[in-house]
Amino acid sequence: MTNVVLFLCEGLVYVAVMVTLLHLRHRLGLGVFIAALGVLHFIETYLAAVFYVQLPFGVISPGSAVLFAGKLMMILLLYVKEDAATVRQPIYGLLAGNFLTVALGLLLQMHQTVSAVPNRSADLAFIDEMGWLMLWGTLLLYLDSLLIILLYERIGRWMRGFLTLRFLICGVVVLTFDQAGFYLALHALNDAPAEVFWGGWIAKMGAAVVYSLILGAYLHFSSHSVLSVLRQPIGDIFNTLTFRERYEDLLSKSGRDMLTGVLDRSRFEFEAPRLIRHAVASGGVISLIMIDADHFKSINDRFGHLEGDRVLKSITDAIQAGLRPNDHLFRYGGEEFVVLCDGLDHGNALSRAEQLRLRVFSDVTASDQSAVTVSIGVASTPVDGRTTRDLLSKADLRLYEAKRRGRNCVVGNA
Repeated sequence: MTNVVLFLCEGLVYVAVMVTLLHLRHRLGLGVFIAALGVLHFIETYLAAVFYVQLPFGVISPGSAVLFAGKLMMILLLYVKEDAATVRQPIYGLLAGNFLTVALGLLLQMHQTVSAVPNRSADLAFIDEMGWLMLWGTLLLYLDSLLIILLYERIGRWMRGFLTLRFLICGVVVLTFDQAGFYLALHALNDAPAEVFWGGWIAKMGAAVVYSLILGAYLHFSSHSVLSVLRQPIGDIFNTLTFRERYEDLLSKSGRDMLTGVLDRSRFEFEAPRLIRHAVASGGVISLIMIDADHFKSINDRFGHLEGDRVLKSITDAIQAGLRPNDHLFRYGGEEFVVLCDGLDHGNALSRAEQLRLRVFSDVTASDQSAVTVSIGVASTPVDGRTTRDLLSKADLRLYEAKRRGRNCVVGNA
């Protein structure tokens, strides 16, 4: 019974200190809280590897049941109090630090050591083992953190209140997953018996209950707004946690045509399949409008390439002026453009294409004041297919049919 009481005391001390550091983050700085999480990671891994006590329901390590379970719940609390961009900082910091631990552990084993302290020598094999355990534990923590936050938000779609219950469900599910993953490493490295798994699992379930009650009470008495936990789509949260939004931000600043400033063909090849898949999967529609400037080569031949560039920019401006905010314009190549119109069926897409044709005809002229015209082909889901290749192929055929009919016209699915 003494061990049970000690476990409970350890959990209370841990959560009291960590919650206090998080609560005072605006005075002390969030780095204090994050550094505390990182410092405790080594001792929790060490204890989980070698330090066990006997409880009535099995052999338990406080490193796993108290410290790791507490850390995971603290990461969820950090997300609830801040956001996904903040919570990813300790996750990736721990991952980087433990990769460094493994690398340095491998280098340390190459030293020829001497005994400076009687009867004491460095256990480099243990350091190496600890490094791999810490790395495995951090990889699990990374998956655990993604899972617990996404699960918390998913549950919140049906259960807007009940913060304590949401913490508990998330803790039970994710700590079960973590226990299975960490036990595999312990069994492989230390030949840990099955009772370590079952005892640790029961202890983690108990920790989930205790931590959920404490954190739920803290959020209640700190006047936390329940509405603030439902501020982003789950896909956006995942993108933030995995830095995907940084990649997409970088992508948005690249992939642009230098002359016209619109998205280029490489961006089309990235964006189009994603947009079309989403439209098909959600039961919506999307239309592809392919636009080609008529007799553009003659403009370059008669007036030079600088004039040709000016005309292309003018065509681009005219097209953009006729688009909705959620339409996507790409320069597909040369004097050819593609517009993706999400949510626009074929009939409405034909009307939009005709408006674009008329706008170019009225707004764009060459240097001799002659009108510049465009030919347009239109294809839409689901009538013309469900893939990028399908829509491009049909729109391209219709574009050339518009050329055959004398140019300056729109052709769709007749």
